[in-house]
Amino acid sequence: MNARSGLVFVGLGLSGVDGMTVKALRALKDCDEIFAEFYTSTLIGTDVSELEDALGKKIKVLHRLQVEEDDEIIRQAKESRVAFITAGDTMAATTHVDLKIQAAEEGIPVEVVHGVSIFSACPTALGLQPYKFGRTVTLPFLEENYHPRSPYDNLLDNKSRGLHSMVLLDIRADEMRYMTAHQALEWLLEAEKKWKGGLLQDDTLVCVAARLGATDEMIAAGYPKDILELDLGEPLHTLVIPGNLHFMESFALVRFANAPEEIIEDE
Repeated sequence: MNARSGLVFVGLGLSGVDGMTVKALRALKDCDEIFAEFYTSTLIGTDVSELEDALGKKIKVLHRLQVEEDDEIIRQAKESRVAFITAGDTMAATTHVDLKIQAAEEGIPVEVVHGVSIFSACPTALGLQPYKFGRTVTLPFLEENYHPRSPYDNLLDNKSRGLHSMVLLDIRADEMRYMTAHQALEWLLEAEKKWKGGLLQDDTLVCVAARLGATDEMIAAGYPKDILELDLGEPLHTLVIPGNLHFMESFALVRFANAPEEIIEDE
């Protein structure tokens, strides 16, 4: 194994070349090869060529099967210093944790450079307390005869315990399809009609964070009908269904996300 060998996992943050930390930039410039995947999330406001220009290095973008089934990254990391980059924080996906375990089992030195993640940015952008969130749920695109109940039930469980729910929206990077908050709301409203658990009513507060980290980021809060009428712009979108609100959270949603003022009066 080469003296410079190793695998460095680098999170690029939420958007743009300048979304990565100084530590991430230095680590990548010190690597011999850079692999990337953008199917678990995508970097807003930039493309691979801009990243390559900023780093002065070529980047090989991998598809899901190449990361999950091919051993190219491990093989290269035995002989040289290799970076594996993703949007957000690189350890947020179980596939990446598995890759880290594989490297460690092969005796390959491993380093992680964390990036800003939607898991921290979304609650703080909305003024919601991160420790009051329950299980995070991902909504898949609906296919013919495919409307899984488990996301709905998990959201309902969070609500029953008074916890906030972060709802991540499906990404089909190979098809250039990114679920919008409007599609997600329609998904959940259809689920409510079908299973009638009381997750979404006309007066249920819903929050949206759009393109966090970008210059045109947007947050909004309102009732389902209001959100469906809003122009939220391009993805990436994240949905939040608040649980029991602390008065400070209510004030933040009204002042910064244009939530209805009655949520303050209700406290």
